[in-house]
Amino acid sequence: MTDRNPGLTQLADRFGIAQEFWDWKGRHVAIPADTIAAVLAAFGVDAATQESAERELGRLEDDRWRRVVPACTVVEEGQGVHVDVHVPAGSGAQVYVLLESGESRPAWQSTNDTPDRWVDGAPRGEATFWLGSDLPTGYHRVVASTDEGVSTGALIVTPSFVGFPPAMRGQRIWGYGTQLYSVTSKRSWGIGDLADLGDLITWSGARQFAGYVLINPLHAAQPVPPMEPSPYLPASRRFINPIYIRPEAIDEFATLRRGDRLRVKALRKQAQSAGDASGSIERDAVWPLKIEALRIIHAAGMRSARRIAFDDFRRREGHGLRDFAVWSSLCGTYGQLWNEWPEELQRPSTLAVSAYAHEHAEDIDFYEWLQWIAQTQVSAAQTDAAEVNMPVGIVTDLAVGVHRFGAETWMMPDVFAQGMSVGAPPDQYNQTGQDWGQPPWRPDKLEELEYQPFRAMVAAALRRVGGVRIDHIIGLFRLWWVPQGAGPTNGTYVRNNHEALVGILALEAQRAQALIVGEDLGTVEPWVRDYLARRGILGTSVLWFETGADGGPLPADAWREYCMASVTTHDLPPTLGYLAGDHVRLRDHLGLLTEPLGEELAGAQREQAGWINKLLADGLLTDEEAEDPVEVMLALHKFLLRTPSKVLLAGLTDAVGERRAQNQPGTVDEYPNWRVPLGDARGRRILLEDIFKAPLPKRLAAVMNGVDELPESRWGR
Repeated sequence: MTDRNPGLTQLADRFGIAQEFWDWKGRHVAIPADTIAAVLAAFGVDAATQESAERELGRLEDDRWRRVVPACTVVEEGQGVHVDVHVPAGSGAQVYVLLESGESRPAWQSTNDTPDRWVDGAPRGEATFWLGSDLPTGYHRVVASTDEGVSTGALIVTPSFVGFPPAMRGQRIWGYGTQLYSVTSKRSWGIGDLADLGDLITWSGARQFAGYVLINPLHAAQPVPPMEPSPYLPASRRFINPIYIRPEAIDEFATLRRGDRLRVKALRKQAQSAGDASGSIERDAVWPLKIEALRIIHAAGMRSARRIAFDDFRRREGHGLRDFAVWSSLCGTYGQLWNEWPEELQRPSTLAVSAYAHEHAEDIDFYEWLQWIAQTQVSAAQTDAAEVNMPVGIVTDLAVGVHRFGAETWMMPDVFAQGMSVGAPPDQYNQTGQDWGQPPWRPDKLEELEYQPFRAMVAAALRRVGGVRIDHIIGLFRLWWVPQGAGPTNGTYVRNNHEALVGILALEAQRAQALIVGEDLGTVEPWVRDYLARRGILGTSVLWFETGADGGPLPADAWREYCMASVTTHDLPPTLGYLAGDHVRLRDHLGLLTEPLGEELAGAQREQAGWINKLLADGLLTDEEAEDPVEVMLALHKFLLRTPSKVLLAGLTDAVGERRAQNQPGTVDEYPNWRVPLGDARGRRILLEDIFKAPLPKRLAAVMNGVDELPESRWGR
């Protein structure tokens, strides 16, 4: 199909499918009709011909008129909203709002001159009701009583503005960013865990005077090897990866029999040895050992009060937790890819799955228990943050999507677009585009479900933490959908209902009193950043990407106040590696450049020269220091303090002198993405205990605190 028929164009508009866009070089790109038709097919819409497209348009409009009340209406507080109600022609309707508090508010009918529509052989009418503009924020219901009975739909009233959490008191804060799995200690199991996070927080707050620690997503991965190393390609974004649990920190460990404690100790030594031998983060070797230890502790039981707390957690999480635990158990029996299971087990609602759950009740209880233990250890780390006066504490990360055959696609298969992957079009840093292999949520299905999957995910991400970073927050506005097998250059943008998604994010942040940071790098429509700022959601500014109209460094006073400002990010090498041009040579080695290596290196050197000249001109660097990469790294961080940005970020990799990148976008196994343990300037693994005593973190923390020398204590003793 090469020509766009009028029906195809109308359907594309109806589903928010882009028919054109402007690429990173400012060139206009028209989307082929075949791509648009493929995306419509993922919505269950046949637009192959003009006749089929017209038929689908009629069906969709009939479906809208069949529904008495819209499935979900989202509005900002203070704005007010009208809703259309559909009833048999000539009949009436009584409409009101039922607040989540139980209080009801009346609605008032407004003028609506829309003609009746024949649907299913009978005429239906449309009436419009005004719901008022003084509704409180929250999750409410629109209730309509008609001749056909009582119908309801969701009404979500969202805060207009989030802003900074009260604990910040309007002050600037800074924090470390790190990939938690890479930060190991003498007592962890070869992979950084939640106890390590608590220790990192204690040191960062008490000795470095940081206000938060940003970590990678803690999302759940597959419960059996081989495990996906990327925390940004999880099995579920609602639940936690139990590999981050510290077994010895579980209350019941202390009461184990001596033989069981010795067995757990032996398992930990084996796990540590696996990573020491390879020099990498060995999830596939560590997890079988750790889960054996966790099963030992689970089998020992718990005291009555702990069981009460666990049961309360299970009731709060409801069917979602139960289904996730069943999926986890099924993975252990049949393998991690549910599309390869027996057909009768490929959906959670079948009788065969119910029978399996009954037969494996103890195993399912274990997987539910793992989630409870993981959540309690996250809570303990956040308590550590409060104890050392961190105003924010843990800032976790929320990934863009999930694994195609993970827990969420098994639990909610109809919510995901079949045959589609999420990615990104070509840009300056990824010149061949990206295909992340993640199926996107269908915006129409989310609306039908009143955004419950999104609400549950955001609420879980904000539970007992101080904030959340939304990876690729542009995805709440539009995502680059790629038909499977077509390649990332052959996709198109599909719009989400950003008013709903950003609004729900704002509502959950308000309730959690949390900091929200959106990673808004890459190809971004200009109005999007303005919209996020208006809603009080921080953006992300990375120094290397902040350029002015002349192509040179953006002056400090031109940076955003509402942003998390940093020198680098996890998709780039640490600053010392970036200064050395490691990012250019690595991409050339992996065949990811579309321009000659010499030209790319020259461009990187010009970019760095521009920044060094800026630092020299601003008095942040001397000519002698400009020859020392460490001094340049520190001066770049000093520059951040000149900006109005209220939240500053320093990489823990920069604090220890690491050069290796954690991730190289556009690769999977060509580079050891997400498997690089935190190392020092020579690339040798550095333990958390060594970081506490190292000199460079003190120098970087002094810079971030705006002092010449870091005191030993905030208390002056």
